[in-house]
This record gives sequence, C-alpha cells and structure tokens, in this order.
Amino acid sequence: MVFQMSIGNLINVIAIAIGTGICALNIFQISAGDWLKKEVKRYFQIFFGSVIVYILMHLVRQLLDGIDGSGVRVALFTTTFLEFLASGFMVYLISLLVTFSANAKHKKGIGIVLFALLVVHCVLLIAAQFGKFYYDFDAQNTYHRANLYLLSNLIHVAMMCLDIYILIRYRKNFKKRVAISLWVYLLAPLFAMLLQAFVADVQFIIIATIGGAAFMYTTIMQDQVEQYEQQKAESNRLETELGMASSIQADMLPNIFPAFPERPEFDVYASMNPAKEVGGDFYDFFLIDETHLGIVMADVSGKGVPAALFMMVSKILVQNYAMMTDSPAAALEAVNNQICLNNREEMFVTVWLGILDLESGKLISANAGHECPALYRPDTGFELVREKHGLVIGAMQGIKYRDFEITLPPDSKLFLYTDGVPEATNAKQQQFGTDAMLKTLREAQKQTPHEILNHVTESVSEFTHGADQFDDITMLCVHYKGMENQE
Repeated sequence: MVFQMSIGNLINVIAIAIGTGICALNIFQISAGDWLKKEVKRYFQIFFGSVIVYILMHLVRQLLDGIDGSGVRVALFTTTFLEFLASGFMVYLISLLVTFSANAKHKKGIGIVLFALLVVHCVLLIAAQFGKFYYDFDAQNTYHRANLYLLSNLIHVAMMCLDIYILIRYRKNFKKRVAISLWVYLLAPLFAMLLQAFVADVQFIIIATIGGAAFMYTTIMQDQVEQYEQQKAESNRLETELGMASSIQADMLPNIFPAFPERPEFDVYASMNPAKEVGGDFYDFFLIDETHLGIVMADVSGKGVPAALFMMVSKILVQNYAMMTDSPAAALEAVNNQICLNNREEMFVTVWLGILDLESGKLISANAGHECPALYRPDTGFELVREKHGLVIGAMQGIKYRDFEITLPPDSKLFLYTDGVPEATNAKQQQFGTDAMLKTLREAQKQTPHEILNHVTESVSEFTHGADQFDDITMLCVHYKGMENQE
C-alpha cells in the first residue's frame, strides 16, 4: 500500500494539521475558562469537536482515495460517512448560534425546524450508505459523486438560508463584530467553492472552514470576555453598595452596649444576623421618658434591599409614634395607617411593641402578627407569653390593635425574636422549633442578656450545622432588675 502525496495533498495535510491544532487549543481554552457559562462551554466543545472530525475524515479520505484493498474500502466508506455527518452537525450548530445570538421571537420554533432538518440529514445519509446515491467508490477505491450528490447539500443550504434570513431580519439584535464573524463563517466556504473550481487539488473549503471558525470563535470569546468583565465590575459595584447599605442599616439599630450604663434598674442586649447582606428584621429600644422604656421587635416581608428600605421606614415610624403615646396599640394603628397610604408594593411588617414602666414593672404591649415573646420569671423560668395578635402592619388601613398588660417581677427577663430563630432549618429540612428555643433559654436563664443571646445563637448554629441561612435571625433580651435591686 503506497500513499501518493502530491503538492496539493501536502498543502491539505499541513492546513488540516494546523486546523486540528487550532481547534484542539480552542477546546482546551474553553474547558479551562471558569468564567464561561456551562452552555457556552458545551456548545463550542461540540462545535470544534465536529470541525476536527470533519477535517480529519476529509484528510483520511483524500489520502486513501485510489488505494486498493478491502480494508481500505471499509475505511473509505466509514470516514466519508463521518465527514458528511460532521458537516451536517457543524451547519446545525452554527444555525443554533445565529438563532440564539439574534434572540429571535420564534427561537423555540426555529430550533425545532433546525433539529428536524438535522434528523432528515442523518436519515438520508444512512440511506445513502446502502443506496449509494450520494457517493460511491469504484473497483480501484476511487471516490465518485453519485447522481443525487447535490441532495446531500440541500439540508446545509436550507439551514444557511435560514441563518442569512435571521442575520438580515434581526440585524439590530447583533453586535456589529459578532454579525461580521458569523457572515464570514457562512460566506467563506462559498468563495472557497468558487476558488476550488480553478484549483482542484487544494481543499480551500477546509481552509475556509477552519479560518472562518477560528475568526468567529475569537470574536465571540472576546465579546464574552468583555461581558464578563462588565458583569464583574457591576458585581463589585453592587457588593460595595450592599456593604455600605449593610453598614447604614447596622448604624440605624442600637448597637452600643451596654446601652444604658447609667440605668442600673435594667439591662438590654440585641443582635441581628441577616440572611443576605441586608435584612428586613429590626429591633429597637429607647427611653420614652425617664421611667418608660420602648421596646420593638419586627420582621418585614421579603429579604434583601427592598425589605431593608421598608424596614428603615417602619422603624422610624414605630419609634416616632411610640414616643407620642402611652398606648402601643394606638402607636401601631397610626403606623399602619401611615404605611398603607403609600404601599403599592404591598409589603408588610410584623411588629411587637412594648412600653415598660421601669418603676412598677408594668409592661403594656401590642402585637401586629409577630411571634409571641418569651418571659422569664424567677419562680417559673422561661415561658411564652400568649397574647392576642392583630393583623400585620401594611395589610389594610383602619385596623385596630389591642393593648396587652402584664407586670414583670424584679429579676425577670423578656426575650423577643423573629421567626428566623424557631424556623432555622438544618440540612435534613428540620426546624429548630419553639420548644428547642425555650429549652435553650432555660439553660441560660440565670445569665445576662448578652450571654443568653450568645447561647441561643450557638445552639441554632449547632443545630443547622452549616446549612444555608434562609431567614434573618434577630433577638433582643431585656433584664428588668427592678427599682429595689439597683446596683
């Protein structure tokens, strides 16, 4: 068996070797690009894989053409089949890229048509293996085109015509350089076919395919890199702004402890751990006058920046109205009416508002759909305080709320929290629960508010054991020592 290497074949071999190397390097670069989307990676890996199969099979056919032998004959039919099959996949993949880049209105329908054309191409190609109406090899294993050879290109032409239509119809949807690269890839083979008519030995169609594919890939990757850098810059900007928003939100809440070192009759501590950079929970405590302490625990619907903005507005309103009345219910009614005046996003907030008389221990509170607080009395330990709930703030204008009154004995502790505590979820989708929260509180009930909150935080963290935090976790604890127990 002797291979006859003409000048034309030598040029073909060199071009195909270079093209195979380019395609292989592109596949390696694509696989190593962590910034590329999986879909983009997979697309170009399959595309360049098809190009490699196409040009290598074409080369093998050229080299084996005219060599005697039954084994050679089998190899010729196999390589030619794979060459024709790969060419169909290449045109199909380019058509998908054109359709996707154009963001065409009927993208799904066009995709179905393209897939149907590819199936027809494959079926006819398999049939041609038996009917030999595309191509055949004579007794000397020389390649010959059959009578229906042109039929093998009809599917390709149909897809390319569809591509050209899309490029023209949706030209405004393409970036200029991306459109140029697609036009080059589609038209380069046509010019190569014309040139082929004058120089038969050199396979200009192979050179045009490789060059067009490399140019198209380079252009699209450059566009992808620029998009990635823009997205990264935007992401960095958003992270910076979210960091500033988080700091602003943290500064909106009382965060200096001990909060009232000059007031020995009570101690207070609070914490907020948002699920995102910024959260919708908030707490507050403030002296209404020298003998009354306002206490707030709230949870805004939703998460992130919208909830944080709504939280800031709600916090200011609750504190302002609480300072103007001795009735938490009246304050919540005023806050609700004010928020409902301009709440087109239909957000809402659950609020527990209490006013503690520091002389008598009398606590008047109102609850707008919030969690029941837990109260520690020296003779009973921590227990939930069951009180009548009103509707959440922001749901409906004109809602009435009810004041609920209890008396805190000296050395009692009030624990307020949002649903992020009992609803903390582990990897098995089990919730921490109210019973576990009460158990945890009782374990630390003799400790300071700061220590109690730390103990609850540790217990929740141990329970969730690294599972994603889906809700803000906010807590507040007030230790009412009483006037007679002043240190």
